[in-house]
Amino acid sequence: MKINFNEKKGFICDMDGVIYKGNQILPGVTEFIDWLQQEHKNYLFLTNNSGMTPKELHQKIMRMGLDVPMEHFYTSALATAQFLKQQAPGCSVFAIGEAGLLNALYDAGITMNDVNPDYVVMGEGRTYSLETLTQAVNLVLGGAKLIGANSDVTGPIEGGIAPGCRALVAPVEMATGKKAYFCGKPNPLMMRTGLRILGCHSEEAVVVGDRMDTDIVAGTESGMSTVLVLSGVSTPETVKRFAYQPTMILDGVGDIVTEAESSLPGAENAS
Repeated sequence: MKINFNEKKGFICDMDGVIYKGNQILPGVTEFIDWLQQEHKNYLFLTNNSGMTPKELHQKIMRMGLDVPMEHFYTSALATAQFLKQQAPGCSVFAIGEAGLLNALYDAGITMNDVNPDYVVMGEGRTYSLETLTQAVNLVLGGAKLIGANSDVTGPIEGGIAPGCRALVAPVEMATGKKAYFCGKPNPLMMRTGLRILGCHSEEAVVVGDRMDTDIVAGTESGMSTVLVLSGVSTPETVKRFAYQPTMILDGVGDIVTEAESSLPGAENAS
Protein backbone atom coordinates (compact mmCIF):
# COMPACT_ATOMS: atom_id res chain seq x y z
CA MET A 1 0.00 0.00 0.00
CA LYS A 2 1.30 3.47 -0.87
CA ILE A 3 1.25 6.68 1.15
CA ASN A 4 1.19 10.05 -0.60
CA PHE A 5 3.69 11.78 1.68
CA ASN A 6 3.15 15.11 -0.07
CA GLU A 7 -0.45 15.17 1.17
CA LYS A 8 0.44 14.45 4.80
CA LYS A 9 0.75 17.42 7.16
CA GLY A 10 2.45 15.81 10.15
CA PHE A 11 5.24 13.31 10.75
CA ILE A 12 5.85 11.59 14.10
CA CYS A 13 9.27 9.93 13.97
CA ASP A 14 11.11 7.65 16.33
CA MET A 15 14.82 8.38 16.84
CA ASP A 16 16.85 5.32 17.91
CA GLY A 17 17.18 3.07 14.87
CA VAL A 18 15.46 5.65 12.63
CA ILE A 19 17.59 8.80 12.84
CA TYR A 20 20.70 7.35 14.46
CA LYS A 21 22.23 4.26 16.05
CA GLY A 22 24.36 5.14 19.03
CA ASN A 23 26.30 8.18 17.85
CA GLN A 24 26.10 7.36 14.14
CA ILE A 25 23.60 9.13 11.90
CA LEU A 26 21.79 6.74 9.56
CA PRO A 27 21.79 7.04 5.75
CA GLY A 28 19.22 9.39 4.19
CA VAL A 29 18.45 11.25 7.42
CA THR A 30 19.90 14.59 6.33
CA GLU A 31 17.84 14.50 3.14
CA PHE A 32 14.71 13.54 5.10
CA ILE A 33 15.01 16.42 7.60
CA ASP A 34 15.82 18.87 4.78
CA TRP A 35 12.65 17.69 2.99
CA LEU A 36 10.49 18.09 6.13
CA GLN A 37 11.73 21.63 6.61
CA GLN A 38 11.58 22.67 2.95
CA GLU A 39 8.06 21.32 2.55
CA HIS A 40 6.95 23.02 5.79
CA LYS A 41 5.79 19.75 7.31
CA ASN A 42 4.91 19.64 11.00
CA TYR A 43 7.21 17.08 12.56
CA LEU A 44 8.00 15.68 15.98
CA PHE A 45 10.65 13.27 17.14
CA LEU A 46 8.73 11.14 19.61
CA THR A 47 11.17 8.89 21.40
CA ASN A 48 10.80 6.27 24.11
CA ASN A 49 14.32 7.14 25.28
CA SER A 50 13.72 8.64 28.72
CA GLY A 51 17.38 9.25 29.53
CA MET A 52 17.94 12.47 27.59
CA THR A 53 16.26 15.87 27.80
CA PRO A 54 15.01 17.59 24.62
CA LYS A 55 18.00 19.93 24.90
CA GLU A 56 20.41 16.98 25.07
CA LEU A 57 18.71 15.32 22.08
CA HIS A 58 18.95 18.61 20.17
CA GLN A 59 22.68 18.83 20.99
CA LYS A 60 23.27 15.16 20.18
CA ILE A 61 21.97 15.41 16.65
CA MET A 62 23.56 18.84 16.27
CA ARG A 63 26.91 17.07 16.77
CA MET A 64 25.89 14.82 13.87
CA GLY A 65 25.37 17.87 11.67
CA LEU A 66 21.57 18.15 11.99
CA ASP A 67 19.86 21.33 13.14
CA VAL A 68 16.49 20.49 14.69
CA PRO A 69 15.05 22.96 17.23
CA MET A 70 14.30 21.71 20.75
CA GLU A 71 10.53 22.04 20.39
CA HIS A 72 10.57 19.16 17.88
CA PHE A 73 11.43 16.58 20.57
CA TYR A 74 9.07 14.77 22.92
CA THR A 75 10.21 11.90 25.16
CA SER A 76 8.65 9.15 27.25
CA ALA A 77 10.06 10.98 30.29
CA LEU A 78 7.93 14.03 29.45
CA ALA A 79 4.93 11.76 28.87
CA THR A 80 5.51 10.10 32.26
CA ALA A 81 5.79 13.43 34.08
CA GLN A 82 2.66 14.71 32.33
CA PHE A 83 0.73 11.57 33.29
CA LEU A 84 1.71 11.88 36.97
CA LYS A 85 0.96 15.61 37.01
CA GLN A 86 -2.57 14.89 35.75
CA GLN A 87 -3.15 11.84 37.96
CA ALA A 88 -1.68 13.10 41.22
CA PRO A 89 -0.52 16.75 41.20
CA GLY A 90 2.27 17.37 43.69
CA CYS A 91 2.92 13.65 44.25
CA SER A 92 6.29 12.26 45.30
CA VAL A 93 8.34 9.54 43.60
CA PHE A 94 11.36 7.32 44.01
CA ALA A 95 12.95 7.53 40.58
CA ILE A 96 15.60 5.41 38.88
CA GLY A 97 16.83 6.91 35.64
CA GLU A 98 18.88 9.57 33.92
CA ALA A 99 18.67 13.37 33.67
CA GLY A 100 15.87 13.30 31.09
CA LEU A 101 13.50 11.56 33.49
CA LEU A 102 14.55 13.42 36.63
CA ASN A 103 14.34 16.86 34.98
CA ALA A 104 10.91 16.11 33.51
CA LEU A 105 9.61 15.06 36.92
CA TYR A 106 11.03 18.15 38.65
CA ASP A 107 9.61 20.44 35.96
CA ALA A 108 6.15 18.91 36.52
CA GLY A 109 6.30 19.80 40.22
CA ILE A 110 6.97 16.24 41.37
CA THR A 111 9.29 15.75 44.35
CA MET A 112 11.76 12.96 45.13
CA ASN A 113 11.08 10.74 48.13
CA ASP A 114 12.93 7.53 49.07
CA VAL A 115 10.97 6.86 52.29
CA ASN A 116 7.26 6.64 51.44
CA PRO A 117 6.73 7.82 47.85
CA ASP A 118 3.41 7.68 46.02
CA TYR A 119 5.14 6.12 43.00
CA VAL A 120 8.27 4.25 41.99
CA VAL A 121 9.20 5.55 38.53
CA MET A 122 11.74 3.71 36.39
CA GLY A 123 13.42 4.62 33.11
CA GLU A 124 16.53 3.49 31.27
CA GLY A 125 19.89 4.36 32.73
CA ARG A 126 23.27 3.40 34.06
CA THR A 127 22.34 3.99 37.71
CA TYR A 128 20.74 0.56 38.22
CA SER A 129 22.23 -1.55 40.99
CA LEU A 130 21.06 -4.33 43.27
CA GLU A 131 20.70 -1.68 45.98
CA THR A 132 18.37 0.59 43.98
CA LEU A 133 16.32 -2.37 42.70
CA THR A 134 15.98 -3.72 46.25
CA GLN A 135 14.84 -0.30 47.44
CA ALA A 136 12.31 -0.09 44.59
CA VAL A 137 10.96 -3.56 45.42
CA ASN A 138 10.40 -2.71 49.08
CA LEU A 139 8.80 0.66 48.32
CA VAL A 140 6.35 -1.03 45.92
CA LEU A 141 5.60 -3.69 48.53
CA GLY A 142 5.01 -0.81 50.95
CA GLY A 143 2.30 0.64 48.73
CA ALA A 144 4.02 2.77 46.08
CA LYS A 145 2.57 2.35 42.58
CA LEU A 146 5.00 1.18 39.88
CA ILE A 147 5.45 3.28 36.72
CA GLY A 148 7.72 2.57 33.75
CA ALA A 149 8.70 5.34 31.35
CA ASN A 150 8.27 2.97 28.39
CA SER A 151 7.79 -0.69 27.52
CA ASP A 152 10.78 -1.19 25.18
CA VAL A 153 12.51 -4.45 26.06
CA THR A 154 15.65 -3.53 24.10
CA GLY A 155 17.12 -0.57 22.26
CA PRO A 156 19.54 -0.45 19.32
CA ILE A 157 23.12 0.67 19.99
CA GLU A 158 26.27 0.59 17.91
CA GLY A 159 27.34 -3.03 17.73
CA GLY A 160 24.17 -4.61 19.12
CA ILE A 161 21.32 -3.94 21.56
CA ALA A 162 20.98 -2.73 25.14
CA PRO A 163 18.34 -3.74 27.72
CA GLY A 164 15.39 -1.36 27.55
CA CYS A 165 13.16 0.05 30.27
CA ARG A 166 10.76 -2.93 30.23
CA ALA A 167 13.63 -5.34 30.87
CA LEU A 168 14.88 -3.19 33.76
CA VAL A 169 11.43 -2.91 35.36
CA ALA A 170 10.85 -6.69 35.10
CA PRO A 171 12.84 -7.65 38.25
CA VAL A 172 10.68 -5.32 40.37
CA GLU A 173 7.49 -6.73 38.82
CA MET A 174 8.66 -10.30 39.45
CA ALA A 175 9.77 -9.66 43.02
CA THR A 176 6.61 -7.80 44.02
CA GLY A 177 3.94 -9.46 41.88
CA LYS A 178 2.85 -5.95 40.82
CA LYS A 179 2.51 -4.85 37.20
CA ALA A 180 3.94 -1.54 36.03
CA TYR A 181 2.00 1.06 34.06
CA PHE A 182 4.03 2.25 31.06
CA CYS A 183 3.61 5.83 29.81
CA GLY A 184 5.62 5.81 26.56
CA LYS A 185 4.75 4.34 23.17
CA PRO A 186 2.50 2.51 22.40
CA ASN A 187 0.42 4.19 25.12
CA PRO A 188 -2.22 6.19 23.18
CA LEU A 189 -1.82 9.09 25.63
CA MET A 190 1.64 9.77 24.23
CA MET A 191 0.44 9.53 20.63
CA ARG A 192 -2.48 11.90 21.26
CA THR A 193 -0.08 14.37 22.85
CA GLY A 194 2.12 14.12 19.75
CA LEU A 195 -0.80 14.87 17.44
CA ARG A 196 -1.85 17.79 19.63
CA ILE A 197 1.69 19.26 19.51
CA LEU A 198 1.66 18.89 15.71
CA GLY A 199 -1.82 20.37 15.39
CA CYS A 200 -2.85 17.45 13.15
CA HIS A 201 -5.68 14.98 12.96
CA SER A 202 -4.68 11.32 12.82
CA GLU A 203 -5.57 10.92 9.14
CA GLU A 204 -3.21 13.82 8.29
CA ALA A 205 -0.22 12.28 10.04
CA VAL A 206 2.33 9.50 9.53
CA VAL A 207 4.21 7.51 12.17
CA VAL A 208 7.74 6.48 11.18
CA GLY A 209 9.52 3.91 13.33
CA ASP A 210 11.64 0.78 13.46
CA ARG A 211 9.58 -1.22 15.96
CA MET A 212 6.39 -3.12 15.27
CA ASP A 213 5.52 -3.40 18.98
CA THR A 214 5.71 0.33 19.78
CA ASP A 215 5.80 2.69 16.79
CA ILE A 216 3.67 0.72 14.32
CA VAL A 217 1.05 -0.54 16.77
CA ALA A 218 0.76 2.96 18.28
CA GLY A 219 0.22 4.54 14.87
CA THR A 220 -2.21 1.83 13.78
CA GLU A 221 -4.34 2.12 16.92
CA SER A 222 -4.32 5.92 16.66
CA GLY A 223 -5.62 5.82 13.06
CA MET A 224 -2.43 7.07 11.40
CA SER A 225 -0.56 5.81 8.35
CA THR A 226 2.56 3.92 9.41
CA VAL A 227 6.01 3.47 7.91
CA LEU A 228 8.30 0.75 9.23
CA VAL A 229 11.97 1.40 8.45
CA LEU A 230 14.41 -1.50 8.46
CA SER A 231 17.31 0.60 9.78
CA GLY A 232 16.74 -0.40 13.43
CA VAL A 233 15.54 -3.55 15.18
CA SER A 234 12.88 -4.88 12.78
CA THR A 235 13.49 -7.15 9.79
CA PRO A 236 11.09 -8.41 7.10
CA GLU A 237 10.89 -11.65 9.11
CA THR A 238 9.83 -10.00 12.38
CA VAL A 239 6.99 -8.19 10.59
CA LYS A 240 5.35 -11.52 9.76
CA ARG A 241 4.81 -12.31 13.45
CA PHE A 242 2.26 -9.53 13.96
CA ALA A 243 -1.46 -9.50 13.17
CA TYR A 244 -1.28 -5.81 12.20
CA GLN A 245 0.98 -4.58 9.42
CA PRO A 246 2.60 -1.24 8.56
CA THR A 247 1.14 0.79 5.69
CA MET A 248 4.59 0.81 4.06
CA ILE A 249 7.97 -0.82 4.69
CA LEU A 250 11.06 1.13 3.63
CA ASP A 251 14.79 0.62 4.11
CA GLY A 252 15.23 4.01 5.77
CA VAL A 253 13.78 7.51 6.08
CA GLY A 254 15.63 8.68 2.98
CA ASP A 255 13.22 6.52 0.97
CA ILE A 256 10.34 8.75 2.14
CA VAL A 257 11.89 11.63 0.17
CA THR A 258 12.30 9.41 -2.89
CA GLU A 259 8.68 8.25 -2.64
CA ALA A 260 7.43 11.82 -2.19
CA GLU A 261 9.36 13.12 -5.20
CA SER A 262 8.25 10.22 -7.40
CA SER A 263 4.56 10.93 -6.66
CA LEU A 264 4.74 14.59 -7.68
CA PRO A 265 2.84 15.57 -10.84
CA GLY A 266 5.10 15.16 -13.86
CA ALA A 267 7.68 13.09 -11.95
CA GLU A 268 7.31 10.11 -14.31
CA ASN A 269 7.80 12.27 -17.38
CA ALA A 270 10.85 13.91 -15.78
CA SER A 271 12.47 10.53 -15.28
